[in-house]
Amino acid sequence: MTVELYLGDCAEVMKTMPTDSVDLTVTSPPYDNLRTYKGYVFDFETIAKELYRLTKPGGVVVWVVGDATINGSETGTSFKQALYFKDIGFNLHDTMIYRKTNYMPLTHKRYEQEFEYMFVFAKGLPCVFNPIQKMNRTAGSEYKTGRPHLYDGHAMRNNRDEKYITAKMSNHGNIFDYIIGLGEDLLNHPAPFPEALARDHILSWSNPGDVVLDPMMGSGTTGKMAVKYERNFIGIEMSYEYLAKSKKRITDAQQQIPLPLEE
Repeated sequence: MTVELYLGDCAEVMKTMPTDSVDLTVTSPPYDNLRTYKGYVFDFETIAKELYRLTKPGGVVVWVVGDATINGSETGTSFKQALYFKDIGFNLHDTMIYRKTNYMPLTHKRYEQEFEYMFVFAKGLPCVFNPIQKMNRTAGSEYKTGRPHLYDGHAMRNNRDEKYITAKMSNHGNIFDYIIGLGEDLLNHPAPFPEALARDHILSWSNPGDVVLDPMMGSGTTGKMAVKYERNFIGIEMSYEYLAKSKKRITDAQQQIPLPLEE
């Protein structure tokens, strides 16, 4: 597996990369006033356009983002970005939720903010989908259904005498729960996401040998998980400090046996 790391502004570095060369991007941009990052000016539109150019037909971009609350109102920046990705040609394949099981409680007149969006954008239809599965609590039990099903625009009903057996496993829903930071070396980065989050998307939307990109590499979590699961990795980081630390983290991961999936 190959690892290519670049120091610089990703909006400019990506311009030097070949068109249709990336299978999967997993990244989290700086957003609103929630993240102060080395004085970096975030050129969102250029980055989005370059991601579209670089992504192979059937490739996927996973964009992990949230919103700040300013003067009592959420900014809605995440939605604006999602719509812009659609405007430039991506399909909004799925709007997933990253729920933080150990979120930080705040004192304000609203419910606690415990999630961020994981927008899954596809250039056409995804070529790869290896779904994360979960154990069904009622596996093996029989049930009947009389619910109407739509067929060709008309409501139809199942035979009420027809029996169904609940499968042992089924695809995970699109809300994923993660613990933040515990037991992970995140290099004191201001806004890391969990290793399990990167792992789950890498396994879901790519195959071994594919090219995974993180244009805002930060603490190198996407890179670490990419090499653990035998993907080629390209990382771009504008901070030399984080680039150097991430390089060691990723290099160390190349020497390790792939992690087993957690339940």
